[in-house]
Amino acid sequence: MLAALISFLAAASVFAQTKPVFKDGEAQIVPAFENADEWIRHDLWVETTFDTDGDDKPDRMHVAVTRPKQTETEGLKLPVVYVSSPYFAGVAPDVEGLFWNVRHELGEIGPERAHPEVEMRVDRPIISNSHIRTWVPRGYIVVHSSSPGTGLSQGAPTVGGDNESLAPKAVIDWLNGRVKGYTTPDGDEEVEAYWSTGKVGMTGTSYNGTLPLAAATTGVDGLEAIIPIAPNTSYYHYYRSNGLVRSPGGYLGEDIDVLYDFIHSGNPEKRTYNNATVRDQEMKAGMDRQTGDYNDFWAGRDYLNDMEPMKAALLMSHGFNDWNVMPEHSYRIYKAAKEKGLPAQIYYHQAGHGGPPPMRIMNRWFTRYLHGVDNGVEDDPVAWIVREEDENSNPTPYEDYPNPAAEAVTFYLKGGAPGQGALQLQPAKKPGQETLTDNFSFDGKALAQAEYTNHRLMYVTPELKEDLHLSGVPRVTIRLSSSKPAANLSVWLVSLPWEEGRRTKITDNIITRGWADPQNHASIRESEPLNPGRYYTVSFDLQPDDQVIPAGQQIGLMIFSSDRDFTLWPDPGTELTVDLEKTKLVLPVVGGEAQVRKGMGEE
Repeated sequence: MLAALISFLAAASVFAQTKPVFKDGEAQIVPAFENADEWIRHDLWVETTFDTDGDDKPDRMHVAVTRPKQTETEGLKLPVVYVSSPYFAGVAPDVEGLFWNVRHELGEIGPERAHPEVEMRVDRPIISNSHIRTWVPRGYIVVHSSSPGTGLSQGAPTVGGDNESLAPKAVIDWLNGRVKGYTTPDGDEEVEAYWSTGKVGMTGTSYNGTLPLAAATTGVDGLEAIIPIAPNTSYYHYYRSNGLVRSPGGYLGEDIDVLYDFIHSGNPEKRTYNNATVRDQEMKAGMDRQTGDYNDFWAGRDYLNDMEPMKAALLMSHGFNDWNVMPEHSYRIYKAAKEKGLPAQIYYHQAGHGGPPPMRIMNRWFTRYLHGVDNGVEDDPVAWIVREEDENSNPTPYEDYPNPAAEAVTFYLKGGAPGQGALQLQPAKKPGQETLTDNFSFDGKALAQAEYTNHRLMYVTPELKEDLHLSGVPRVTIRLSSSKPAANLSVWLVSLPWEEGRRTKITDNIITRGWADPQNHASIRESEPLNPGRYYTVSFDLQPDDQVIPAGQQIGLMIFSSDRDFTLWPDPGTELTVDLEKTKLVLPVVGGEAQVRKGMGEE
């Protein structure tokens, strides 16, 4: 009996040592969980509620699990960090003609593009190694899955369709014992997640950051928290802008059907059906590269429209200078989550695409909502902004974003074309009209630096005597006429003089940007040809920002037509005439108009 007691006490001691450990509200690395050679790794297929590849059988998602050995040897149950992606099995090559040709007139589509095939790369049972070395040693199980129609997951990719929300929902349901998982894609031998507590958190970057939000909008039980990083929250906002056909930065000519081809790495035998039903039917009919109008196709791929069931806690992350998935994508969801009363925090840095919150912030988030440790995260600052000179790991806490001390300040225009006009607090007397001539050959950088040019209009503040802190969403109202029935409209807010050289920072020149189609001046859903010479009023938001413009700089509002890096390239020559009296810029300034006057040396 004594020997049995000693054996029992020893086993109990080991069991206690292998539980998760928490310190200062964060899950700590546990040595017993660290040895990767002892991790249990296996894969399976989870059955969904949809059939999108036309075989009259519910699609099954390929899932891979990485968990500490103690979940098998000691019956330990742990929460799950879950990452889903369409990229894990490889993507299409960047062949000539993959993207749409943008060199054509507005209202045209351009020649048909190339459709490359993905050569599938699959390493089972390992779908991906991402995140496992971060979270498994801290007492989590890490689960990966391939999106519908990619890798060994069945179905069709839809790029924002309902199946991309229901697929991770099914995996979370399986982790909670509500749906079935199988050892093979077509067999009936079941697999159970007996090692899961049922508490799930999702994270990922870009498309991989979109899918946590997609899952959360289903309201699935068990998804307790998500940390989307630079997520695409609306495919319309990604490929269009206020009625304008507008490419994501760095991918001129990309559109939603291009992304479909890029990720379609699933079963080659199903690709013909998928292409015919999704790419060549639904997308071709709905994406509308001719007008750029918003429609039901795009509305169905906007997660802001689906947030009513959402109950997961949200920690959002984005870069203010992300010109691929632009910073509005995160802000619009964060704002809606707050309005719903959900636990929500936002982290913004000053760099480009990607960039997670600091590990300590992510750790506190998952520790609270997945392990249930009462670490007071609800009382943490809700906004974390990385200041211009700081590292991403050292954000400054704020009461909220936008900064609650920011107030809307209206700036008016005074002419000066083809040089620089003025951006000022008082309307000019009879400012008149100024005209620019479209020419896509000149990019925005060249136009911003030009001392004189007919291809843009520029209006600048006096040189700042003090720093000026912008925080929020700028908005422009432009009264204009066009010499042709269609025209691009582009706006950059810049910090001048323009800096060049090795030490130039991403925050030195471009403050924020925006684009719009004047044909959509009355409705985002319906465009109408412009009557040449007639004036129209176009109002739209620029991208959100939080930036300190240093003393010695000038803020410049640049209005031009075709943006070489983002818009279509029509023949040069379209003239846009701006009515300065009815054109204005509204900036969110910390300290409001009084601070602007101080900054501009008026007080």
